[in-house]
Amino acid sequence: MSRHLNIRILLIFSFAGLCVSCVGRDTPSIKSPDPDRLVPAIKTDVSKGDRNAIPYMVKDLESDDPAVRMYAIDGLRRMTGQDFGYVYYAAPEDRKPALERWRLWLELQPAFTPEQ
Repeated sequence: MSRHLNIRILLIFSFAGLCVSCVGRDTPSIKSPDPDRLVPAIKTDVSKGDRNAIPYMVKDLESDDPAVRMYAIDGLRRMTGQDFGYVYYAAPEDRKPALERWRLWLELQPAFTPEQ
């Protein structure tokens, strides 16, 4: 009986640990490197008009993921009315001048201090 009890206790704690490790995993976050969490966060922040997300979206223009870049530029366009010629599907070297214009624009905004 005690062996079965030990196995049950082990299973309960294993399951509890598994559940705890999953908490927050799917929560959207503008700071997440995971596109599955980042894209919904961008959409939410844009729909709320949360301008605090703008520096993160500028940073996301550098993403290797084209979907992240697409949502970032769309969000920036909706929130600022600007795109500075950025094309999310262009080659990295072709995106670079527009990305620099976004960085300069961000530096000139008194409300934002970009994180490094």
